[in-house]
Amino acid sequence: MEYRCSTCGKIHDDLPHMGLDYPDYYFGVPEEERSTRIEITSDTCIIDEEDFFIRGVIEIPVHAYPEVFGLGVWVSQKKENFYTYVQNFDSDKIGPFFGWLSNSISYYHEDTLSLQTMAHFRSDELRPRIEIEPTDHPLAIDQRDGITLAKAWEIVHFYHD
Repeated sequence: MEYRCSTCGKIHDDLPHMGLDYPDYYFGVPEEERSTRIEITSDTCIIDEEDFFIRGVIEIPVHAYPEVFGLGVWVSQKKENFYTYVQNFDSDKIGPFFGWLSNSISYYHEDTLSLQTMAHFRSDELRPRIEIEPTDHPLAIDQRDGITLAKAWEIVHFYHD
């Protein structure tokens, strides 16, 4: 599906997903200490053997578009749930597990850090689907009600321009 972006004026073919590389708490550890205090992979993060995070995807429906818009984020997990996930990485037979959104998604003017979430686990090597708990926060509303294709591209350009 081709789309002329109202932000940049270019023709785009496919809507990309966006992702954040680290939980915000990663940056709270001084850079010179990260190699000794943080264990991080592309899907998990442990800070000081006390704080546990998993990477997942907030899926936002896009009106009149066949695919969802994915925002890759990190959510906290209590230690027991974190290790249950690690031991059952490719299983939809666990969870869902509660967690706190661990990223500030700066596109949204209201802070997203520490929104309540549920991580829904999936098989087929898919990252967990992150559901924002129902609230009046704009991100929760976008996930619940969907967004226009123009807004999805606005978010993409917010991070890539």
